[in-house]
Amino acid sequence: MILYPHAKVNIGLFITGKRPDGFHDVETILYPVALRDTLEIHLAGGRGECHLHCTGGDAGLPADNLVARAYRLLSADFDLPSARVHLHKCIPSGAGLGGGSSDAAFALVALDALCGLALGERRLQQYAARLGSDCPFFVHGRPVVARGRGEVMEPVDLSLEGYRVVIVKPPLGVSTAEAYRRVSPRAARVSLVEATRRSPARWEGVVNDFEEVVMSLVPLVLEIKQRLLEAGAVYAAMTGSGSAVYGLFDRPVDARALFPGYFTWQQE
Repeated sequence: MILYPHAKVNIGLFITGKRPDGFHDVETILYPVALRDTLEIHLAGGRGECHLHCTGGDAGLPADNLVARAYRLLSADFDLPSARVHLHKCIPSGAGLGGGSSDAAFALVALDALCGLALGERRLQQYAARLGSDCPFFVHGRPVVARGRGEVMEPVDLSLEGYRVVIVKPPLGVSTAEAYRRVSPRAARVSLVEATRRSPARWEGVVNDFEEVVMSLVPLVLEIKQRLLEAGAVYAAMTGSGSAVYGLFDRPVDARALFPGYFTWQQE
């Protein structure tokens, strides 16, 4: 089975509180984009082993990769056959694009189908939540407003059809743990659902609370955002805890020419 785990961007990201369990409460809109990895899974002989081979970008050590962890999570509850897995990375790590979470969620979906587990979307999301706060979103991948740790989700009627999405990542990444340590929780300033009913050029108050912290650590993030706006983006923001920045354009744009030497991707 071959699947194509996709990235996401955060449209607004409010850090609204610190939880007793050490996590933070957030409010954000998660929106899928067509920047994709490739995940190929085949069942093999024997029981209980995940043979993972990674190519492309930085996927981490196979044993620590979220795909392998997804396999181990299910194999603790089900008698799974061994699996041979090839993961080809195109979504950069340390970017706030959710690539590892997406890989893990798609692995759960694939194993559910291949092994006939018939878990259904709700149970798959419950397993996914044990792997990471973003993971449940990728089980279905429709636009949602996410609250709590990010696992409490409601569908939101939002479409960026007609806009060109441009993603730019500088050479430097950002530690999510460090970003959370430095951010100061505060109440949401606007309702993201209400604010995004307007056109992106009028998304007043739709901001990412991590931007100020991350831009102080990696000034290139601020430079990218400013250059996207100068190039005609109607809206630009960092996604997640960075360091990738995306811009929405209502006209043609050549991201590679604008940012030579950086990772760039654009969705027409």
